[in-house]
Amino acid sequence: MEQINTNYYGSNRSEMLEFIPKSSLKILEIGCGEGSFSAQLKSENNETWGIEPNKKSWEIASQKLYKVVNKTLENATEEIPDNYFDIIIMNDVLEHMFYPKDNLKLLHSKLNSKGKIVASIPNFRYIKNLFQIVVKGKWNYTDSGILDYTHFRFFTQKSTLSLFQDSGYEVAMIKGINKTKSVKYFIICCLFSLITLRNQFDTLYLQIAVMAELKNK
Repeated sequence: MEQINTNYYGSNRSEMLEFIPKSSLKILEIGCGEGSFSAQLKSENNETWGIEPNKKSWEIASQKLYKVVNKTLENATEEIPDNYFDIIIMNDVLEHMFYPKDNLKLLHSKLNSKGKIVASIPNFRYIKNLFQIVVKGKWNYTDSGILDYTHFRFFTQKSTLSLFQDSGYEVAMIKGINKTKSVKYFIICCLFSLITLRNQFDTLYLQIAVMAELKNK
């Protein structure tokens, strides 16, 4: 898998399921698209909420989930209950926001006392991306992937950690996901690590998965 799924609205992002605690009963997905991911979490015992600004996707998601708000996060907060959610999910949405830190702070009041945020973010340091920029000298925006033309922000694993910490969260888990299957890029990564005498294996991963909770809960 060398590119992020181009079907943003319909992707089920099944690789993120392992990060969702099975005990989660009140679930909110920001930018839920057509609801394909949260629909996998739906059961008789839980509530799967969503926020989705795209009207066509909202209509589809509304048929799958408990409740979906057809607004941006900034405009939906009054329709989302406070101190309510066990888990808030943000699968590849923070990079589409002008002010991701402010948006993460908006969610403080929506988490219950044990609530967590789970997110995935494209990894700017992905080895294929670095090869195109550093070796080939190319920075071409695309319809999908790390240099998607709709991305306003770019993140590495370290800057992702800082983003959550600066937004008032304690990061419980951060790791790379969707590892490259390319032997060529694996060898380049090994050489890069050897030359710099530092572990550069975070570059093997297309995306970064994060689990965080509020500080001083």
